[in-house]
Amino acid sequence: MPHILKVIEVLAESDKSWEDAAAQAVTRAAKTLHGIKSIYIKNFEAKVEGGKIIGYRINANISFVLD
Repeated sequence: MPHILKVIEVLAESDKSWEDAAAQAVTRAAKTLHGIKSIYIKNFEAKVEGGKIIGYRINANISFVLD
């Protein structure tokens, strides 16, 4: 039987890295969703202050299997 997937769009931020922001997005989504299959990073953005990056942001799609 084929799986039906749903996709949600999420925004996540980290003060460490884009990879950490992605990991946080999946960890947070997994608290209310099960069957997460993938994350697709659409956009990367960095917050800058004083000539230094102080925050990493991602805009991503997370796909998961519907029951």
